[in-house]
Amino acid sequence: MSAWSTVFVTGGAGYIGSHCIVELLEAGYSVVAVDNFTNSVNGQGGEAPSLKRVEQITGKTVTFYQCDLLDKPRLNKIFCEHKIDCVIHFAAMKAVGESMQVPLLYYKNNIIGTINLLEVMKENDCYQLVFSSSCTVYGDPEHLPITEDHPTGSVTNVYGRTKFFIEEMLKDISHAEKSWNIISLRYFNPVGAHPSGLIGEDPTKAFTNLMPYMAQVAMGNKPSLTIFGGDYDTVDGTGVRDYIHIMDLASGHVAALAKLKKDHLRLKFYNLGLGIGLSVRQLIEEFTAVTGIPIRCKIGPRRVGDVDSLTYNLGTGQGVSVLQLLRTFEAITKTSVPFQIEARRKGDIVSMYANTSLAAQELGWKSKYTLEQMCKLCVRCFQVMVDAHNGEDFWRWQTMNPKGYRNNSSGGDTGNLPKVNGVATPVICVWPNLTAQARRGAPEPKRGRALGIRRVVLVALSSREIDIERQEAYNRFNEKF
Repeated sequence: MSAWSTVFVTGGAGYIGSHCIVELLEAGYSVVAVDNFTNSVNGQGGEAPSLKRVEQITGKTVTFYQCDLLDKPRLNKIFCEHKIDCVIHFAAMKAVGESMQVPLLYYKNNIIGTINLLEVMKENDCYQLVFSSSCTVYGDPEHLPITEDHPTGSVTNVYGRTKFFIEEMLKDISHAEKSWNIISLRYFNPVGAHPSGLIGEDPTKAFTNLMPYMAQVAMGNKPSLTIFGGDYDTVDGTGVRDYIHIMDLASGHVAALAKLKKDHLRLKFYNLGLGIGLSVRQLIEEFTAVTGIPIRCKIGPRRVGDVDSLTYNLGTGQGVSVLQLLRTFEAITKTSVPFQIEARRKGDIVSMYANTSLAAQELGWKSKYTLEQMCKLCVRCFQVMVDAHNGEDFWRWQTMNPKGYRNNSSGGDTGNLPKVNGVATPVICVWPNLTAQARRGAPEPKRGRALGIRRVVLVALSSREIDIERQEAYNRFNEKF
């Protein structure tokens, strides 16, 4: 490591923040994280269950504080207790539909919270920032795929306007004070989960992203999927998006840090994505192909403010419709997800996908995961648990954690954990040749279901043993597929 060692992460307990912290720790950084649990699960005593699992994955410690960015004195106190080299700013209210209903709440939290953060950074002589922006700053795109020089500001929803206003603020401060060194990463639909299945997206509100919504329908927790708008000018009438795997997105932030360490940019914008658009219907088809579960859908009217296509700068560079994603999910998980199409929602865009060549050229970053891989990894654990078919990370996360972090022993509700001798016990999936150290002192293993060529064991371990052995067990598990 060079002179930089400690990264301050806002919104660190959330979906994107927790996955990014895994990459930061594995890259050798120390992490100080804050979160107010608006978009993440609050564990016992103010602990973050997601970050406890991050520590299990990496074997490293995360310094965490429950803190709201609107609480400037507490924020400043945390900064004073640590030598912060750089900040990655994820914390924000993020639901497009909700933002149209409670705009003042979004302006207050997203904009004032960012102002407080920037002031505290300046007071503590920290001028290095990676900002989590959004493709929504482009509004209804004039051309596809979207490049970083595409006009911004014609935003169709309140959430997007908060991101646009913050970007304008960053332009002003970096122009006025040359000390600032900022990268703003524009991305849209992150999906998937960490390959271990230990962390993933755990929505805390009714306003949720498409992939977890589909998974909840596939698992029977919701009756059907609602698609807002089936009359867009797209390949199948549903909105087109650029879906990027969460680990690709996380690696993009580490690449941005490396760029800031190397060059003084003042302010630079980059798109992260696949660069391919996929419709809602196409996504549903992919989901079905992966899971084997058909998804019932309801198609309703468009939401106010929706546009046909949008491209994300942190993305795959590929547009995918909602139904395309759904079919992919179904195919991979061998499930069927019922859906219904309703009216368009306020603020929605028709199509959006990114040109990510600038990020490739200047950050050395490129997305690695395909749409199928985004849906698959979770299916592997689903295969262990309920005799499903092979697949990857998102379905693994959903099937291992049907109630998210709330059924986790690390600060979550233990009521849904398997019971060993009548006691709710954390359980992990391991192969029968798990080391004797991991089995030592553990209750009698409970045999898993047949997988065709061999069987697995569900072993109850202590928290200490989980910390030591869990990741190794999952690594061996992955090698079998």
